[in-house]
Amino acid sequence: MDLNTVVEVCDARRRGPWRPGDAWLGGGTYLFSEPQPQLRRLVDLGRMGWEPVRGLPDGSVEIAATCTIAELSCFGKQLRGPAAPLFEQCCRAFLASFKIWNMATVGGNLCNGLPAGPMISLTAALDGVCLLQAQDGSLRRVKVADFVVGAGRKDLAPGELLRSVTLPARALRCRTAFRQASLYGLGRSAALVIGTLDPGDGSLTVTVTAATVRPFRFWFPLPPDAARLRGAIEWAVGEDDWFDDIHGLPAWRRHMALRFAEEIRRELTDGQPACYQPANGRGV
Repeated sequence: MDLNTVVEVCDARRRGPWRPGDAWLGGGTYLFSEPQPQLRRLVDLGRMGWEPVRGLPDGSVEIAATCTIAELSCFGKQLRGPAAPLFEQCCRAFLASFKIWNMATVGGNLCNGLPAGPMISLTAALDGVCLLQAQDGSLRRVKVADFVVGAGRKDLAPGELLRSVTLPARALRCRTAFRQASLYGLGRSAALVIGTLDPGDGSLTVTVTAATVRPFRFWFPLPPDAARLRGAIEWAVGEDDWFDDIHGLPAWRRHMALRFAEEIRRELTDGQPACYQPANGRGV
């Protein structure tokens, strides 16, 4: 897609005032996928030199906003620990070509705020925290689960930049379980649910994404029974919070999210994986 209204591409290392019509350019896979008539200038992050993924002294992991899906997948394969498989599972949820994998960025996926964004699913489930930088250089931190506030909407001021996402060491030590459903094979996620069980204190989290307009993360100090888990989800997720588009009706998304949440609860608390096959809409 040609962006015919863009008149300038500038290097993000050169500070300048933010203007109406500006946009950050990371991988560009979304920007160049459809018309963007409001854009006049692209501020290119490609030469910022941020390390894609790095481990911190406390055991946490920092993922740069410019980290590509391919780079994150490679890191996940080298990671040691019970949460390691979740990285590849969420990368694979893109169902994209190698071209997209090598260009699309973690930050771009989060900032698009689309319900099916698998980097939102991954980082929200692992209690990720966004580092945001304003035009004046000031920094603030927001949990990923609070960063995305609706379908395509995020807690990001004009000109503010998502610099990185940090995953705490404690989350990386958790056992995880993953469930995803699409209406058809190789389709966009219509429900993606992730569970984590903390071996330290026995707490359980269940994070519902794709089925809902924003991430919903449920934390229980002790694993709940089936009724309590279902009740928590039904109480928190309102009727208008279930996403509705061509990839799945709200009622079906709700059904799949509740089903997956219970499967995950059983898998993580019983110690035996529940029978799971990637689900599609046929026969459900």
